[in-house]
Parts: sequence; structure tokens; C-alpha cells
Amino acid sequence: MINSSEFVKRLEKILEYYGITATAFAEKMDFNRSTISHLLSGRNKPSLEFVMKLLQKFPEVEMNWLLFGKGSFPSAPEDRNAVVTPKQKPIAMEGKSLDLFSKENSVEGNKTNQINQNSQDIERIVIFYKDGSFNVYQN
Repeated sequence: MINSSEFVKRLEKILEYYGITATAFAEKMDFNRSTISHLLSGRNKPSLEFVMKLLQKFPEVEMNWLLFGKGSFPSAPEDRNAVVTPKQKPIAMEGKSLDLFSKENSVEGNKTNQINQNSQDIERIVIFYKDGSFNVYQN
């Protein structure tokens, strides 16, 4: 679980490192100023959307450091290899490419694979690993 007061300290360290105000940070993150204010005051905890956007916009921030205080900030480029950029293309499996978003790859007859029965398109798939890293696949 995230320790709110420690998270606030790490968020303040990010602002200090980049030399930006909370208002400039809110603009860069495309969040309301009040959202950032509530996070900095400890009133609210960060959402997954906030964390994902922060990691995307500020590449020197490492997820384990941001959420749990483990690791270092700013991180070295090799520390960020566990995080895949959101626009990653299909993964390769045994020499074949699998497009996770293709309707051709869905198995119509198998009920366990019919996760989406309303014909909605998948926006993003996030896979979390036990070591705290994750991959994001976005259409």
C-alpha cells in the first residue's frame, strides 16, 4: 500500500528536480490544478491514470521509487527497461507476431475467450509482474 506522506515527499522531489511549480506540473500532466493540490496535501491518493501518465511524461521517474520508495531517483536509463512504452506494437511469440487487438485473433466459439461480448474495442492491456514491473499494450 502506498504511504501517502512518503508519496507526497517523492512527488515534491520530482517537482524540485524538474524545477517546476505545481501549476506547471498540472499543465504538463494534463490534470486539474486541484487534483495536484489534493495529492500534494495528502488529501487524495494517486490514481492509476495519474501514475501511468507521470511515468510516461517524466522518464527519469521509476515506478517502484515513486510508489514504494525503492530504487533511486533520477533513475538510470537501464532501470526503465522493465516499463514498455504505451505504443508498443504486437508481441512476438515463437517467430510469429500476435496482434492482441485484432478481432481476427479472437476465438468465437470458446466462451472463456469471449471477455468482451458487447463488441467494444480494447483500449489497453496492462500486465503486472511480481517484481513490480509492468508492460502496457495500447491499440
